[in-house]
Amino acid sequence: MSSFSGFVRKEVYHVLRDRQTLFILLVMPLVQVLLFGFAVRTDVRAIGAVVVDPTPSVATRRLAARFAASDRYEFQGVVPTLDAVEGRFRDASLRQAIVLPREAERLLREPEPLAIQLVTDAADPNMGSIMQSYASAIVRQWHAEAAGGGAGVRIDMATRMRYNPTLESVNLFVPGLIALILTIISAMMTAISITREKETGTMEMLLVSPLRPVQVVVGKVAPYVALGFVDVLLVLGAARTVFHMPLRGSVVLLLAECLLFIVTSLALGIVISTRAETQRTAMIAALAGLLMPTLMLSGFIFPLDSLPAPLQAISQLVPARWFLLIVRGIMVKGAGLATLWQETLVLLALTVLLLVAGARRLAIRLD
Repeated sequence: MSSFSGFVRKEVYHVLRDRQTLFILLVMPLVQVLLFGFAVRTDVRAIGAVVVDPTPSVATRRLAARFAASDRYEFQGVVPTLDAVEGRFRDASLRQAIVLPREAERLLREPEPLAIQLVTDAADPNMGSIMQSYASAIVRQWHAEAAGGGAGVRIDMATRMRYNPTLESVNLFVPGLIALILTIISAMMTAISITREKETGTMEMLLVSPLRPVQVVVGKVAPYVALGFVDVLLVLGAARTVFHMPLRGSVVLLLAECLLFIVTSLALGIVISTRAETQRTAMIAALAGLLMPTLMLSGFIFPLDSLPAPLQAISQLVPARWFLLIVRGIMVKGAGLATLWQETLVLLALTVLLLVAGARRLAIRLD
């Protein structure tokens, strides 16, 4: 144990001496979460919109005022017919029209449903869906106020937004950023650290030491476990203080799941290091083999349900997929272990599988 503790101290000193790399590893996650949080968003702003109202009234003017007051819309006024703005739809200066029926104010007092049509530019389907949700929420709020005196008055829309009613994209991207940052930093730095020993010839020095192969592996990755956990705290702190992302679940459970995923990422780095002969190869393998699956096959950017069946099957083997379900469940929905135990079990199984495969192959290489 004295030899092992000395080896771990040596690795810690090695990380601390390389201050440039340490600075990058600590600051880069914070910069990434700020950059992605501000720049990579699915929020839609400055939506050109009109209200189509053949018979304007006090009640319908209140609806127009709601759209004009929204920070997501650039309201372009009230028009009598949809044909009057057809050209603006074509040149994309207008993205949405809320079409009211004739005598809408009178119909608000009738028992029949109030038929309202939302006409949305869906050239970009994702953006169109988001704009549809924005308009639906405003119309429902207006209708609840305007029809307050009419019993049984209904409208022909049925939309309900749960957990993220304001459609803030930061709630979607921050959990994905945690997975991406931990995957790249933990896996890549572990792979490079172990490969560096082989490339510089110092691995032979470890072979004649009293350390067992498992102790070598644990000693190499121990500093990066601590470093990855610091990155988690930085990202979560930025998400809470800068972007006001909710944290509805258990903080202890969230940190425990993050620690599990750090170990998973480190195990991925060990597996990569057993195949790579140089640091350059290890870095390329970590970036190419982990970055794309984490971005494309984890649900970070694209919904998994929209993937073809073969890619959905492959995504089952991507640890970030299960980690994202866990983090979003805890932070956004307030879910506990009773709800997330299956995802946690899958992530734990993948971690054990990767650790066993990586440690065994590395032990063979060392022997």
